[in-house]
Amino acid sequence: MDFRFGEFEIDLGQQELRRNGQPVRIEPQVFDLLAYLVRNRERIVSKDELIEAVWQGRIISDAALSSCVSAARRAIGDTGEDKRFIRTAPKRGFRFVGLVDDDASPKAGPAEDGTIAREAPAPAGTPDPTRDAEAAAVAMLVFPDKPSIAVLPFQNISGDPEQEYFADGLTEDIITGLSRQNWFFVIARNSTFTFKGQAVDVRKVASQLGVKYVLEGSVQKAAGRVRVTGQLIEAAHGIHLWADRYDRELADIFELQDDITNRVIGSVGPQILAAEAARVRRKPPQSLDAWDLVMRALPHMWRVTADEQRRAQEFLEQAIALDAEYAHAHALLGWTNVSMFNLDADRPIGEFTDKALDAGARAVHLDNEEPWGHLVLGLGHARRRRSELALTHLAKSVELSPSFALGHAGLGYAMACGGQPARGLQSLELAQRLSPRDPFLAIYAPTVQYMALFALERYEETLAVCRATAALHPNHAGAWRLMTVSLGLLDRLDEAKAALAHTLTLQPDLSSAHVEANTVFADPADRSRFLLGLQKAGLQR
Repeated sequence: MDFRFGEFEIDLGQQELRRNGQPVRIEPQVFDLLAYLVRNRERIVSKDELIEAVWQGRIISDAALSSCVSAARRAIGDTGEDKRFIRTAPKRGFRFVGLVDDDASPKAGPAEDGTIAREAPAPAGTPDPTRDAEAAAVAMLVFPDKPSIAVLPFQNISGDPEQEYFADGLTEDIITGLSRQNWFFVIARNSTFTFKGQAVDVRKVASQLGVKYVLEGSVQKAAGRVRVTGQLIEAAHGIHLWADRYDRELADIFELQDDITNRVIGSVGPQILAAEAARVRRKPPQSLDAWDLVMRALPHMWRVTADEQRRAQEFLEQAIALDAEYAHAHALLGWTNVSMFNLDADRPIGEFTDKALDAGARAVHLDNEEPWGHLVLGLGHARRRRSELALTHLAKSVELSPSFALGHAGLGYAMACGGQPARGLQSLELAQRLSPRDPFLAIYAPTVQYMALFALERYEETLAVCRATAALHPNHAGAWRLMTVSLGLLDRLDEAKAALAHTLTLQPDLSSAHVEANTVFADPADRSRFLLGLQKAGLQR
């Protein structure tokens, strides 16, 4: 044995992790990461160093690295709050902290450059159990604990070989964009481009790369126009989850490439999440890990009632109990408190704001490149009328993930409440173009829209959006409040009084003092108009 810690042994020569003498099934990259951390246990190992050592410098997302670290922790039973072996140093990296016994004569040691060394190859014809084991591992790749996707090189069907650069560039941009989203494990470009120019069987490709989903497409340029098609396939059953076509005029080629990339990513992401949520619902409860629990939370987060949001919180809290450093779970927990702003009027809205800010801050502390963490922080600061801080975090959210539709909608909300309502509507329009089928956006977009329309004093349009929202979600207190305000300002007083009566059943503590303390608009003039509308409707306290 090369290293022993607790009941575990690492055998570098056999590429094997054992527990009490019995092999532990572990993916090759997870084994390499664990071995590297053990070998360098006297110091903190940065994320960049791990990527260089384990992935040989290939571009991977923070989500993929976090997934690999989580898998290593699960393999050695290191999943409680008090990490016995692998600790995270926030914003710095990881360190192995367990007590290790070194073998006096290891079969493989660190190379001079610090990367993972292997044994010298045996002479030709000599049986090689390590090579055989690796071949078997390739044949039986274990899926990562996140939805895994391979983006195959988009085919150039223009008949012009000189247009290959556009198809390749589009593929690379989609790979990079998906890698920025913490939901997904994305296969690197160097692996998927080995299939370029080949007629492929999607199921075989998925098996070889160890992925559940495959995205493929084509590019055709002719006569000043470009057509891009794409389709997303659930590989095991050959099910087409999504397909679309984009036709554009050729103007600024790079702007065009960015636009199509963001639209493809914005459409593909929600389809994968919906498929994963359905898959996880079929798993027995005893087999759920932290990622599965997040997936279990999602369908509840897409439903607009306080009870459903509380159910989502239960799953997310269970996920955090399994992995206290799971930044994405903390961020999503913060989002459920953002959703409660308009759904649970029985509790002070400031309480939800505090919880959202705390969860967002924790997520960003664990991973400063977590877009959802910055989204939640930005919306929390917007509720506190801290427009500058809100815009800073929300801009960071979409900078980290340009195709993050909900991030763009959140930016629109902060603009609408912070004195820039016209720009807020523009940001919302971009969000809806990026991801027209996004379940989160379907819930949140009306809120952004009616807040911006009110700030623009377009009360008839505000009223229409509020009524449509209340028809779908009868307990949406925010929609009923602004419906009442708009009717009052339109001098439709009988309707305003009826709306106020219903609003007070949802929010019995609504008062002038409550409006002054909690209404989100940063501009005092907007708050004054809001209060005037309620007073015209008959609010007397």
